[in-house]
Amino acid sequence: MKYGKYFDQQKVEFPEEWQTHFIDYDALKTFLKAHMVDANVHLATAFPRAHDFPWKPESADAPAFDELLSQRLALVGKQTPEFVRMLDAEVDKFNTFFVTVKDKIKSNIAHALDSERRPEISECEMALRDLLLLERFVFLNFNAIAKALKKHDKWSGLQIREPYLMRTSHLSFVISTSLLHLKPELMARLTSLHSETNEDLGPLDLPATPTDIANATAALKSMAVGSDSADSTRVTTPSSEDLKNMVLGAQYASQKLGPLVGLLHETQTVMISLRGPHGTDIIGGVFSCLANHHCHVVDFSLSRLHHDVTFGVLVHLHNRDVDLFSDLAKTAQEWDGTLSFDVQDAKLKASKLVDAMQYALDEAPYAGRVKYMATIVNENGLSPEFLSEWLNLLLSKKISVEQMRRLDSHTSLMCVEFRLSVPNTLSPEEMQSELIALSTRYHTDVALQLDNVFRRQKRLVVFDMDSTLIQQEVIDEIARATGIEEQVAAITESAMLGEIDFKESLTRRVALLKGTPVEALEEVKRRLTFTDGAHYLCRALKNAGFKLAVISGGFLPLAKYVRSELGLDYAFANQLRVTPDGKYLTGETIGPIVDATRKAELLEVVAQAEGIASDQIVAVGDGANDLLMLGKASLGIAFNAKPRVQLQAGARINQKSLANILYLMGYSESDTSELQI
Repeated sequence: MKYGKYFDQQKVEFPEEWQTHFIDYDALKTFLKAHMVDANVHLATAFPRAHDFPWKPESADAPAFDELLSQRLALVGKQTPEFVRMLDAEVDKFNTFFVTVKDKIKSNIAHALDSERRPEISECEMALRDLLLLERFVFLNFNAIAKALKKHDKWSGLQIREPYLMRTSHLSFVISTSLLHLKPELMARLTSLHSETNEDLGPLDLPATPTDIANATAALKSMAVGSDSADSTRVTTPSSEDLKNMVLGAQYASQKLGPLVGLLHETQTVMISLRGPHGTDIIGGVFSCLANHHCHVVDFSLSRLHHDVTFGVLVHLHNRDVDLFSDLAKTAQEWDGTLSFDVQDAKLKASKLVDAMQYALDEAPYAGRVKYMATIVNENGLSPEFLSEWLNLLLSKKISVEQMRRLDSHTSLMCVEFRLSVPNTLSPEEMQSELIALSTRYHTDVALQLDNVFRRQKRLVVFDMDSTLIQQEVIDEIARATGIEEQVAAITESAMLGEIDFKESLTRRVALLKGTPVEALEEVKRRLTFTDGAHYLCRALKNAGFKLAVISGGFLPLAKYVRSELGLDYAFANQLRVTPDGKYLTGETIGPIVDATRKAELLEVVAQAEGIASDQIVAVGDGANDLLMLGKASLGIAFNAKPRVQLQAGARINQKSLANILYLMGYSESDTSELQI
């Protein structure tokens, strides 16, 4: 709903004699539309997006740039003062009526509170109605003033809203507080009158427990806080019995005064933003203003670019506290800041608000969304070309970026974490082929995960060994050491072509090792090369309290060596049978072969032994026999994997270093540096 329509709808709730004293918002808006659009000196927004400013006029009729600017400055110099005079007249009209009504209401309340007489209940009710109406009258009109100024600033390119609002801080509708302090006394008088009549109210919905009484006390006191007006009435702290009567009076009012009494506690939702070079001063200045006006802070957000900060805060503001805005304008002036605010009346915004999360300033304000975290990694640096195409992909899917956080500390940008608001009709699987294609074109990895508590609370990481923790395939290294490399390679090729399965290929390759001295395994250990970042990754995870395991389709002596070198907790692999004297391999294995199914089973065994849920498991591998294991983990990472594995895995890393896994787990480089104890 447009604000003008909303404003007109609210006006009809007021007495007819009040109608002509509202700010004429439509007239102000009409003037701005008619006179300001062609006077806008903010040229970047004054013309259509595709407009180009040529170095020289392209036709004889087109003005030169300096002429264009001169024309617009002349127009805005004429029209802005005219608008200000028009707005001043509207504000004076509204303020004069406020003073008249205020004096009348104040007299009526004083008469109702006269201790020398007993007023009628209807007399007190009417006085309270008028007081609440006047508060809402002030806020609606002040909001109309602020909205009109906002439109002026947008359409003219001049910024006059803040100084204009500072001017209004001297007017009666802003500085008058005497009526506010009569409100609790009027409520107490209504309670007293009800008690004297002994009228049966029937069942009451509001409880009167000690806690409720305490809350009522705070609420009633808050009505009388902050005045230094000479004509205000001081409210003394009531006794316990009086407090009970006040609670009863509030209940009474809610039943007897109907919906109108909701104005007694009505608040507006206000989004405030202050941007400038003095970070802590700006934050402190905003909170000082909010404290002075007893606002309720709902949420806040802070972003920093070196010295410049933008501090946003969402608050609930009582109808009476319109002078908050002039105080904020003064704070912005004091700290060289730029102030913006938007009053979001609950009735105006009701159609857009879904649940409690509506108030989270760092979230996209859309319903039907799921939160994901996307981690973007490229060891050679993230190019603007990739980032542009990545953002265009998000736009095409109607995905909103809520937060961006750099995770690396390199000289060039290497890793960024995006928190995304994704339509719940879109699944990651639908995007997978596009993400893989984008990643392949730019050699940049994109890992998409649900953003929930388990993403940040992993406890177990399970690794494949060959071509994952180490760069080699151990069966090939053993074959090379014993001179049977060609025969082993032929069996491996047959397995890759799908002619034989993993178990058959392993059995055949192990059979070729018959008679190999056990010492050959020691030679292989010396030749093993750990993958870049393996030590860094495992040290960080261990110091962070993780349990680590290697589950390999290779051989146990080498898996145990890797476990020892990296400080892992578990090692599982195929056990080679040796001759009775322990000197030679027999060409056979002992126990179940560690194939794809066995890997997945062993992952579950470790998790159960450690009491770790599947949502807290990370698995890393590169081969087809790792897919079941990757699927069992909540985060399955294909590390420099075969194409088939990359297509089926939940996440992919095609970088040199295993340490990049830490980024996918939400750790920044500064975090992991601290974990290198």
